[in-house]
Amino acid sequence: MSADRGRKSVPIFAVVITLVTLYLAGQSAVAVNGADQVAEPYQFREMPIPMPEGYEDQPMKDIRQVNPDYEHIQAWISAIGASVAINDLTGNGRASSLCLVDPRTDDVVVTHTPTAPQQDRFEPFVLDPAPLPYDDTMAPTGCTPGDFNMDGRMDLLVSYWGRTPILYLAKSDATTVSDDAYQRQELVPSNSADGRYHGPKWNTDAVHVSDFDGDGRPDIFIGNYFPDSDVLDPDGMKNVEMMLSMSSGTNAGGGHVLRWHSATSGEQPSASYVPEPKAIPYEAATGWTLAASGADLDGDGLPELYIANDFGHDHLLHNRSTPGSIRFGLAEGSGSPLTPKSFVLGDDSFKGMGVDFGDPTSKGSFDIMVSNITVAWGLQESNYLWENQTGSTAEMRERLAAGEAPFTQRAEEYGLAWTGWCWDVKFGDFLNDGDLAIVQADGFIKGERNRWNWLQELATVNDVLMSNPAMWPNMQEGDDLAGDDVLAFYAQKPDGRYVNISEQLGLDVPVPSRAIATGDTTGTGALDFAVARQWAPPSFYKNESEDLGSALTLRLYRPTEDDAASGEAGELTGLSGLGSPAYGATVTVTTPDGREQVSRLDGGGGHSGFRSFEVRFGLGEETGPVRARLNWRDTDGQLREQTMELDPGTHSLVLSDSARKVSDR
Repeated sequence: MSADRGRKSVPIFAVVITLVTLYLAGQSAVAVNGADQVAEPYQFREMPIPMPEGYEDQPMKDIRQVNPDYEHIQAWISAIGASVAINDLTGNGRASSLCLVDPRTDDVVVTHTPTAPQQDRFEPFVLDPAPLPYDDTMAPTGCTPGDFNMDGRMDLLVSYWGRTPILYLAKSDATTVSDDAYQRQELVPSNSADGRYHGPKWNTDAVHVSDFDGDGRPDIFIGNYFPDSDVLDPDGMKNVEMMLSMSSGTNAGGGHVLRWHSATSGEQPSASYVPEPKAIPYEAATGWTLAASGADLDGDGLPELYIANDFGHDHLLHNRSTPGSIRFGLAEGSGSPLTPKSFVLGDDSFKGMGVDFGDPTSKGSFDIMVSNITVAWGLQESNYLWENQTGSTAEMRERLAAGEAPFTQRAEEYGLAWTGWCWDVKFGDFLNDGDLAIVQADGFIKGERNRWNWLQELATVNDVLMSNPAMWPNMQEGDDLAGDDVLAFYAQKPDGRYVNISEQLGLDVPVPSRAIATGDTTGTGALDFAVARQWAPPSFYKNESEDLGSALTLRLYRPTEDDAASGEAGELTGLSGLGSPAYGATVTVTTPDGREQVSRLDGGGGHSGFRSFEVRFGLGEETGPVRARLNWRDTDGQLREQTMELDPGTHSLVLSDSARKVSDR
């Protein structure tokens, strides 16, 4: 063979090697050895979710009305909106209530879990925003439970496309969960003299609630996708656009932070939140945000914030707040010359669509799992498992303060890189053995006509044209993109790698899913989960796994505003719980064999699925007490830390200047 001929063969050889590598990589996502054995201990039973009477008999949609400039991509615009949350709305101490957003009706449905004991049950109902202004150019996208006025009763925050979120605050005289039990209030004040909505036209896809400024009260991050515009108005203005590029879209609605200011309880409760426009650096506040979550990475009682953006960089924000002032600083990763650009935290171009914090290797520090588009032969990016590279919270604090994000991307090494068109993601210990499983929503548009070729052509469009909706290929009713992708359930093998056992567990329903919510809905120590699906009924899966290990479940509260003012606990009536959720509290558990696990009270975060407020630890065969180190900020902004010896089981603790056990209701 001549030298010239050999040189001509090199490019062909390189292409063949690349294709073979991609093929093998794609196969590894679905053909991992050991799945049957790993799946054997797990067992889930799907149960019907109680819905309002006659709900399924009404007309159901499978696509939305949109702005005229979006009409030819109507299916794409209609592909988001399903949401699910598990929490305790009754005040009885069990996470046996559900709040659902169903795109088929654009209704917010409040109901109980099918596993709820009789005393936790109530008549399912649709949450009506009236008398606040609302019309058919708006649609709900999320339902986040929380105690937003800190009176010990669980409220609901509903986000929307086409308007700012609405707070539904539980009334003090309500004795059962019902539509009349909630006082409606705008989260962002606006005037309506004519009964119509005149506030900002936010298009929200992400909500995260935590105590950002360390004053012991819940603050709110709102992540918007489209810029403020008439997305769902068929008679709307020509004010809509798409992203600036496939990799660096910074022309979106982005992030807003609202700080808790004041509140009242009673028969007409209220909560006042004020915007913190300087909380997030500008370069991190203009993305196409699809998910957000947070955890205290450096042990100072202030949660860091991860923002997952579509079509552009994700951001890890270091919390530098003080009581009454919320401020975040950018923290960015680094890599060697051989590190792919998108494997550097903060410099990626992948499609961040879900995020959760957890400790999957039981090292006592948080890692971060992020969903991206990972469709073999489609848009094969990679999910992220950002592995914490620090040895202590003190080291993490020093590096974050220097603007460094000390995380390494290791999804492929753990078997988590490729799932499909991914959305919400949640860690959870479903066997109580101390090993976290991962549940991941999957799938985009279900139809009959495969449109991958059109999407791949779009990916080659010049960035100058990308933001113009007219340049996008048709994506309409009946078109399909990853429509048969199924829910993923990743469990750990003995070697620490994960394997997707969704098929073995019967969870592989070929219907696009969007949101995951987890909770111990029976108070027995078994973790159940619910799934919100796009243009299909939601699903509930009861955990019937045998031989569950022991578990430590902590229900963490702060004194209510009224209790704090009076100095003593008030009477529990109606929907009252033992206190207000201890937003931002972190717990590290050490078992007698030296194993450490860290978790936190998750006030709500991810894409559009919200877990319950219990802080859970699987203990396996441990039957004796374990050491639990609690870290929190009190309502005076003081950092508190306390170590307790706790037996397996459920414990309710009130966190003020110290942690004290209280009796369940």
